Amino acid sequence: MAMIAFTRNYHDHSNNTGYQFEFFCDKCGNGHRSHFKASKLGMAGEFMRAAGSLFGGAFGSAASASDHIKDALRGPAWDDAYNQCVEEAKSHFKQCTHCGKWVCPEVCWNADRGQCKDCSPDLIEEATSAQAHAAKEQVQEKARASDQTDGLDLTKHISVPAPAPAAPAPHLLTCPSCHAAGQSGKFCAECGKPLVPPKTECGTCHAKLEANAKFCGECGAKV
Repeated sequence: MAMIAFTRNYHDHSNNTGYQFEFFCDKCGNGHRSHFKASKLGMAGEFMRAAGSLFGGAFGSAASASDHIKDALRGPAWDDAYNQCVEEAKSHFKQCTHCGKWVCPEVCWNADRGQCKDCSPDLIEEATSAQAHAAKEQVQEKARASDQTDGLDLTKHISVPAPAPAAPAPHLLTCPSCHAAGQSGKFCAECGKPLVPPKTECGTCHAKLEANAKFCGECGAKV
């Protein structure tokens, strides 16, 4: 018994009135739908059901009997219809002698080699595809090598926070006891005596005092 083609890639569109199948290319999925083949038992059953809905009685029983007969013959009837549709579909596909796949001649068949393009790729198509991929990669490499941000003012798009203000420098004092300069804090780092900030005005007359003055130049009060 001969092997049956298209057992791997088809869809059954048959119903209770007849048979129809859709066959697909094993490579790209392009399809061909066979002509509808009416089922005599199915058509008779539809007629009896329609008549039974009008007249009831014996016609309704006859429709039920027709369903039983159709179910009993479903296997051989389906197989015969499928084989006929396969023979019809063969003229729309090519079978590869290397892998056995059935493919569409328009897209997936290499006519020069007599095989599918999976087994014998079309070298012109492959070269064209390889050139396109290489060109795409080269464009991406050139784009990465070039400065794509030249002339772009990022300050318009990025908010840069203002720098925090610098901490004020500590006020340095001169020790009134040992006269060591550059002291800070409450006590002198040289002699350990308390540091008193120099007075800038007279406590008596509030006149401005000269640096390191011991007496007020206006009223003579001791600073």
